[in-house]
Amino acid sequence: MSEHFTVVVVGGGQAGLSMSWHLGRLGVDHVVLERDQAGHEWRDRRWDSFCLVTPNWQVDLPGFPYAGDDPDGFMSGAEVVEHLEAYAASFAPPLRQGVTVTRLRRTAAGIFALQTSDGDLTADQVVVATGPYHAPAVPRLAERLPAGITQLHSSEYRRASQLPDGDVLVVGTGQSGCQIAEDLHLAGRRVHLAVGSAPRAARRYRGRDTLTWLDAMGHYAKGVDEFGDVDEVRVRANHYMTGRDGGRDIDLRLFATQGMQLYGRLLDVTEGALTFGSDLTINLDNADAVAEGIKDAIDRWIAAKGIDAPTESRYVPVWEPPSEPRALEAGELAAVVWATGFHRDHRWIQVPVFDGRGYPTHDRGVTSCPGLYFLGLPWLWTWGSGRFAGIARDAAHLAAKITAPRRLRKAEDVIWLAGTAPETVAA
Repeated sequence: MSEHFTVVVVGGGQAGLSMSWHLGRLGVDHVVLERDQAGHEWRDRRWDSFCLVTPNWQVDLPGFPYAGDDPDGFMSGAEVVEHLEAYAASFAPPLRQGVTVTRLRRTAAGIFALQTSDGDLTADQVVVATGPYHAPAVPRLAERLPAGITQLHSSEYRRASQLPDGDVLVVGTGQSGCQIAEDLHLAGRRVHLAVGSAPRAARRYRGRDTLTWLDAMGHYAKGVDEFGDVDEVRVRANHYMTGRDGGRDIDLRLFATQGMQLYGRLLDVTEGALTFGSDLTINLDNADAVAEGIKDAIDRWIAAKGIDAPTESRYVPVWEPPSEPRALEAGELAAVVWATGFHRDHRWIQVPVFDGRGYPTHDRGVTSCPGLYFLGLPWLWTWGSGRFAGIARDAAHLAAKITAPRRLRKAEDVIWLAGTAPETVAA
């Protein structure tokens, strides 16, 4: 006979543990299922020199605020794992590790049935806290590179010595791509970087970390519904910078003056030749414009609040791209690192709550299927939702929804389940 819980939380990272803390505090019977170990994403998908981009003071989990001696520093990957382990030990969640959920469906009786690698479970309500980074995304054109070139996804990269001697191409300039390119560059490797449209931000400005200013200005609390195009906001790339060595800017133009080869977006691989777009200049200019725009907003905030902050000169570009796109032959490369993101994989969820792109439709984590929730997605509600900064707020909101007095839905709100008759369910 299946075990039954009031709530099953799928995922044992910072989101799942935060949800468990709230449910435990409210006395809700629940279990947390984790496919690997708690905090798996921080253990196995980060390179050796990885550090958080956000300051340590933002690592503020429910009931467990950062209490270290370096609030303005940046935790390494190993320190994040240690922090999550300490968090779990602080309240002993009902965590089952090494348990994979292979199917989630809603029965005609209105409960959730979960098939797992450790047997079947049922639940009144389910929180999906598996994050957005499931399957590494590598473009099909990777198949056209010569067999002798080593290829890794960013989730597999650990250190420069892992790659064979020779030139390395990094494709993608989100946070991972830029930081991996820097890691290789600092290790003395000749790096070729295909630059995309991700924005950048200065690490510090006018005496404070830029993210500290933005937090004070309310940016982390600004709801996604305050933007004109919610769908567009939710797929925006994060600004690139780094927390390495105490935190600093990532200036691709400066790297270019030091020998890094910059290109536009990678378009094709044909007969051993790599073709790049002519968008390098506009991508670098746009990234700089975003960084300077953030500084403009900080200047206005300082002036409006009458804050005594030091002045600072503005950024001046130190390099301009050539007028024509550079060419690159595959024979020049020893390795390629694909920093091209991840695909979502929710095929195990057999409940009709996804849009045409496979994104779960929800209102602040509450789906149209009563009792099914999502937590830990980027821009679930605010900019901080996919980070430590906003998890506590989002988890508290869902805990309140889960424990709210239940009522019968109106007839027009009846849920139709595939292959069953319509039913009236509790909201």
